[in-house]
Amino acid sequence: MYIAITKQHQGENFNGSVRDFVKYLEKENEDKSPELQQHFFDQYNDGISAEEVISEIDNNTARLGKKDPKFYSIVVSPSKGELRAIGNDPEKLREYTREIMKDYVACFYRDRKVNVDDIKYYAKIERERTFKGTDKEIRENQPYATKILELKKEVARIERGASKGNIKSIKKEIDRLEEDAPHKIGGKRIVRGMKKEGMQTHVHIIVSRTDAINSYSLSPGAKFKESTTVLNGVPQKQGFHRDKFYQAVEKTFDKKFGYKRNFVETYKARNMLDKDPKRFLAMLAGLPTTEKQVAFKMLFKAGINVPTIPTNKVQLAYKALMKFKRGVETAISSGSIGV
Repeated sequence: MYIAITKQHQGENFNGSVRDFVKYLEKENEDKSPELQQHFFDQYNDGISAEEVISEIDNNTARLGKKDPKFYSIVVSPSKGELRAIGNDPEKLREYTREIMKDYVACFYRDRKVNVDDIKYYAKIERERTFKGTDKEIRENQPYATKILELKKEVARIERGASKGNIKSIKKEIDRLEEDAPHKIGGKRIVRGMKKEGMQTHVHIIVSRTDAINSYSLSPGAKFKESTTVLNGVPQKQGFHRDKFYQAVEKTFDKKFGYKRNFVETYKARNMLDKDPKRFLAMLAGLPTTEKQVAFKMLFKAGINVPTIPTNKVQLAYKALMKFKRGVETAISSGSIGV
């Protein structure tokens, strides 16, 4: 399970109104019949219109400064294994989203308990993903793409008389490069913006920075897990525990759907890989035989070469260790393995 929490101006510059972000999330409904479209939902209601989302979020910004984020984006990306476990069923994913929003509010550190009715959020399920520049397929196809673009520019120069050359020969070379590119879908070279194959279902959640009654701030972007500040002489608790939230969403999924999570799919493993890669490899090597085999199979399918690791002693060159770490991180971020 991959969770990303970002404030409104990260990734895209969504200053002020949430309208542009909502419009972006509505893109997948274009050219689809009404019965195939996915609409926004909240904790209790389905079929919420885009205009209602815009109105509710834009009018829920009391006590916020001009430079304060008005809303946060939470992206919930189940792995392919997790999607298979629920039959890629959007209704089950909708139910799951409502459960993890209870986990979300439980991670705020406040003077009183925050419950799910204290927040204003709207979620939308998407069934498609497109390739980005950071994807392995795009990066490995890039040398071919660069050369193909250069050759097409050369053809254009010849056609307008600005250069001389054999257009037929150049086009033949373009065809060869298209054929040699390592990553294709349906015989076509994978490029940015092309739709990914297989199950790509995920959830976008828009959550207001201000509570549901527009009276106080609830920011998942808080710097501290737990802190106390003094306002007008009165101590006030503040903070949001992200690690607790990331672990809670896994536990909720596993409990709700009976999912047997492998070590390499856990947030604990991802965090360990980031902070202590040698320990990560040692833990991987020390798994029970069956679980270790599953873990290695997951990593292999994600295109990651796993070094030979003695069970009782991990001695790897630093460069090899870092190469493995980068491979796992790339697979995680692209959804190849759903950590």
